[in-house]
Amino acid sequence: MKRIAIYGKGGIGKSTTVSNMSAALAGKGYTVMQIGCDPKADSTISLRQGRNLTPVLDTYRDKIKDIQLEDMYTIGYNGVICVEAGGPTPGIGCAGRGVAKALDLLKQKNFEEVLHPDVVFYDVLGDVVCGGFSMPLRKNYADNVYVISSGEQMAIYAAMNLGLAMENFKRRGHNGLSGIIANKRNVNGEDEKLHTLSEDLECPIVGTIEHSMVVKRASDDALTVAEAFPDDPMVDVYTKIAMEIINRD
Repeated sequence: MKRIAIYGKGGIGKSTTVSNMSAALAGKGYTVMQIGCDPKADSTISLRQGRNLTPVLDTYRDKIKDIQLEDMYTIGYNGVICVEAGGPTPGIGCAGRGVAKALDLLKQKNFEEVLHPDVVFYDVLGDVVCGGFSMPLRKNYADNVYVISSGEQMAIYAAMNLGLAMENFKRRGHNGLSGIIANKRNVNGEDEKLHTLSEDLECPIVGTIEHSMVVKRASDDALTVAEAFPDDPMVDVYTKIAMEIINRD
C-alpha cells in the first residue's frame, strides 16, 4: 500500500489534480482511497459527480459512539473510496483539530485493514500547516508528501512554507518532501519560477500539468477528465504523474 499526502494553497487545483490521479489509477485496476482534509469537504466532488457526501465530522456529531466505518465513505467513479473529513461547526472550534479528529476516527475503525486500498491520497489544505493539517505528514499516515504549485507568487509562497514545515518534521524522524507537481497557469516566467522552487526545496518536479480548458470543463461539470473526456490526452498526463508518484521510494 502506498500512502501519499498532497498539499497546496487553496485554489491551486489540488483537489482537481488528486481526483484525476485517483480516477486514473482506479482505471488501471488499483483500489484507491481519497481522503479530503479540508473543512470545505469538496475534495472528492468530481469523483462522485457532485452527489452529496456527509463529512466524517458531521456524521460523528450525529452518531458519536455509534459511528461505523461504512458511515464515513462512499464509492465514487471507477470504485474510488471517497472520504471527506469536514470541519467544526462554523465559528466554533479549530479546523485543523477537526481534520485530526476525523483521521483518528478512520484509524480507530482500521480503515486500511478493512478496505485494503492499494493507494491512499490525503488531499490537504496547504495554506496553513498547523498541528491538525500536518497530521498526514507523520510517518504513520503518509509515506510520501508532495506539493502542487504553479508559478504564481502565493502558490510558491505556500509551497515554501510547506517545505519549512517538512524540514522541521524531517529533523524529528518523519519524511521529507518528495517532490513538486507543477500545475501551470501560464504566468510570465513560470518554468523558471518552478525550476527555482525545485532548487530551493531541493526536490524534483515529478510531473507537469499544462493549463487545459478540458480539465476546467470537466471540473465545472463535477467530473474527472477520465469520465468526461476519456479519450483526451490529459487522461494520460494524470496517469503518468500518478504512476510516477506511486512508484517512487
